[in-house]
Amino acid sequence: MEVQHNISLKNHNTFGVEAIANTFIEVHNEKDLVDIFKQGIFKEPFFILGGGSNILFTKDFEGTIIKINNKGIQHFIEGNNIYITAAAGEIWNDLVWYCIDHNFPGLENMALIPGTVGASPVQNIGAYGVELMDIFHTCRAFDSYTGEIRTFTNKDCAFTYRDSIFKSKYKGRYIIMSVTYNLKIHTPLNTSYGSIENELVKRSISKPTIKDIAEVVSHIRVEKLPDPTTIGNAGSFFKNPIIDVNKLNNLLKIYPDIAYYTLDNGLYKLAAGWLIETCGWKGKQVGNVIIWKNQALVITNSGKATGIEIYDVSSLIIKDVQLKFDIELEREVNIL
Repeated sequence: MEVQHNISLKNHNTFGVEAIANTFIEVHNEKDLVDIFKQGIFKEPFFILGGGSNILFTKDFEGTIIKINNKGIQHFIEGNNIYITAAAGEIWNDLVWYCIDHNFPGLENMALIPGTVGASPVQNIGAYGVELMDIFHTCRAFDSYTGEIRTFTNKDCAFTYRDSIFKSKYKGRYIIMSVTYNLKIHTPLNTSYGSIENELVKRSISKPTIKDIAEVVSHIRVEKLPDPTTIGNAGSFFKNPIIDVNKLNNLLKIYPDIAYYTLDNGLYKLAAGWLIETCGWKGKQVGNVIIWKNQALVITNSGKATGIEIYDVSSLIIKDVQLKFDIELEREVNIL
């Protein structure tokens, strides 16, 4: 465990905004967390940092940043079930390709999602028709209140769209150290999103493998989303709003081409990117902040933007969407 003070966070967030942390601690195992607990650090303000891909620092952090950097992936097979346990500090995309290399289906549609394994249940990540909650089994988490380890089941996590108990009731309390996923050997491929099917056709692939799907999804993401190593961004900045059938029908009367997806529970998910683009934000620049030219859901840092500048532009977008569609967008990115 290494403890540092007055550390710049610019290289620890994919927006690349400057902020200073009073204290910065890198954690490699559960013993490190026990030591931190004994030192009373959890009684002061702290924040758990993974890959920094879902955070916007709007000011210096007057407390301790704890970066989770443990490693390791292992699996075992029981009947049709594949149980894969990954350390929270593992890069998510590395886990995806671990599964592909072992011919384990289930994660291929979530290829190239930025961030670490530890953030996956917190955010209930998902992409192209696949949600983490559908393959999540358990996670092992450290309780910063008691210093004990607890195992959370799928039911315990209370997953909803891009949300979990770790973002609501237990926000800031538990530190996820590892996650176990339950994949199935016999899992049908999900190519239901049109962009995947279209790209498979372009490549003349009629019987895709999980590797084909992962490569196609990665290609689509690279085309739509800027590389955070060269252009500061946090991927999708807003959640896709969920509405009921009455709201949808009212919108369809005015906007018959509105982009939406049908959910299993009788609700509908609107494409936030379509709403933002329709409001004229796609490709727009405000000061040092630019809405990405290929995907209006992505806010980028031209290189000199502060966290406050990015936050203020996101507020303008929320206001415009509210005025035009009577829908309030919710930020997916954590704001500090």
